[in-house]
Amino acid sequence: MPRGDKSSYTDKQKRKAEHIADSYEDRGLSEKEAERRAWATVNKDDGGGNKSGSGRGTHTGNPAAHNGGKASAARPAEERSKSAKKAAETRKKNQQADQD
Repeated sequence: MPRGDKSSYTDKQKRKAEHIADSYEDRGLSEKEAERRAWATVNKDDGGGNKSGSGRGTHTGNPAAHNGGKASAARPAEERSKSAKKAAETRKKNQQADQD
């Protein structure tokens, strides 16, 4: 099996990778880099390609889907508030740029 062959992945894993790649592209990454990161995420979540069958494709807990939120909880409230205000300002600026 050549490197990059996706035949051992289930249809669900392929759909998942496609959705993740689309999300990365929406954030401005190139198509190639978005696809690379998407498959890395699927591999981290599911442990690589799985064929259906007895004892295969068991649930792994989706570790990549549960990584967020840890850092912000450890930061002081003042710092979180500052970040939130900056994010709101950026969203407002981007919305104005989209309207122009």
